Amino acid sequence: MMAKSDTLSGGVLKKVILSYTYLAIWIVLSGTVIVYNKYILDKKLYDWPFPISLTMIHMGFCSSLAFFLVRILKLVELFTLSRRVYFTCVLPIGALYSLSLWLSNSAYIYLSVSFIQMLKALMPVAVYTVGILLKKDSFKKSTMCNMLAISIGVAIAAYGESKFDSFGVSLQLLSVLVEATRLVLIQILLNSKGIKLNPIATLYYVAPSCFVFLSIPWVFVELPVFKERGFGLYFDFMVFGTNCLCAFALNLAVFLVVGKTSALTMNIGGVVKDWLLIAFSWSVIKDNVTPLNLVGYGLAFLGVAYYNHQKLQTLKAKEAEKKSQLQQDDEEGGGLLLTESEQNDTGKKGDSQY
Repeated sequence: MMAKSDTLSGGVLKKVILSYTYLAIWIVLSGTVIVYNKYILDKKLYDWPFPISLTMIHMGFCSSLAFFLVRILKLVELFTLSRRVYFTCVLPIGALYSLSLWLSNSAYIYLSVSFIQMLKALMPVAVYTVGILLKKDSFKKSTMCNMLAISIGVAIAAYGESKFDSFGVSLQLLSVLVEATRLVLIQILLNSKGIKLNPIATLYYVAPSCFVFLSIPWVFVELPVFKERGFGLYFDFMVFGTNCLCAFALNLAVFLVVGKTSALTMNIGGVVKDWLLIAFSWSVIKDNVTPLNLVGYGLAFLGVAYYNHQKLQTLKAKEAEKKSQLQQDDEEGGGLLLTESEQNDTGKKGDSQY
């Protein structure tokens, strides 16, 4: 018995260690992609301020690699989508995803890494608000008060920002709003129909459409600049190649984290990642983080943490309700079988009497 108990505890410990290892890998890769994008786009660093082009390079690379993994190596099981579902569900999500990436990458030209992470704390507020507007979520006074606390915290952090840029803030807030709309539409258009795509399958279907959608603004916004410079821009395959690999590895890490833990664990890990990025931005990149920044983000952090706690409690309550319903169904099924057995016995006795 002791040996069996030790084996079980060892297995549980191994699963816990693996889960946190995957989470740590995701945090590192996510932070790496963010800092790498900032390095490439910032005019004071690598000085390649073309966010649409950078995003198109990512989407082209991810499309090619996803096709290779799905169609050639067949490492990922593909959920077959009809043409109607693709055009009515996947394409709108792809359009929003491309817009979200364009806006968020553009914000890195104007804002510091630390301040962008603080603004991203508004994501639960945006998701909840869009969910109510699209009738996916219901209005709750307690939740709205929590959202208000997060918003006040971000507003304080913004007020304390020493290098505040209104255009950059507008880009990041629009990115948050578009991304929130995309997340809600995924629930409405895909999850409600039982369509659940892993990150590689998502890239396989969505990345090509993102590339096409991004090419439209690219023609009008960045192509004229390339023409003006006579296409004389030096393309560093080492920098952009490793940047694309990090972006693709991040999607693989998302697949591992969600598969081995849960989306909620990933949200909590995201909060840890934001704090680490703020610390990295302050200590290594030498971004100016003011005390008011930290006070405001601290308030927003508490609001996000409480929001995640509420979601966890809701999930636990739903799981408990499901278990209770299953037990009730089993008991009713057992009672029904017992009744049928009694009826059969009675029938048999009746037969024997004749």
